[in-house]
Amino acid sequence: MAVLRVISNLPTGDIAAARAFYGDFLGLDLVMDHGWIQTFASDARMAPQVSIATEGGSGTPVPTLSVEVDDVDAYRRRAGELGLDIVYELTDEPWGVRRFYVRDPFGNAINILSHR
Repeated sequence: MAVLRVISNLPTGDIAAARAFYGDFLGLDLVMDHGWIQTFASDARMAPQVSIATEGGSGTPVPTLSVEVDDVDAYRRRAGELGLDIVYELTDEPWGVRRFYVRDPFGNAINILSHR
């Protein structure tokens, strides 16, 4: 027995809003669209992970998702250009990540991070 993938399912009343954030901002490809569900993906290989937390670190709330990116500073600039809601400003954390939180169109806090 083996876990092959972990898939998040975020509820929304406005599925069309997903493409601008998860496709255009994060750069994920729309790989499935049934009208009632859209799935965005990357061809990057990664290990399945599930984090369980009492807080988000540094006293922040637990984010709905954490997305590791290659250049967190570029994503922060892009989020500003798009007028996205930054809920935790770009910070170098003591555990070795540089990150910020941005709110997706559905109200979820998304942790965008790079390892230092």
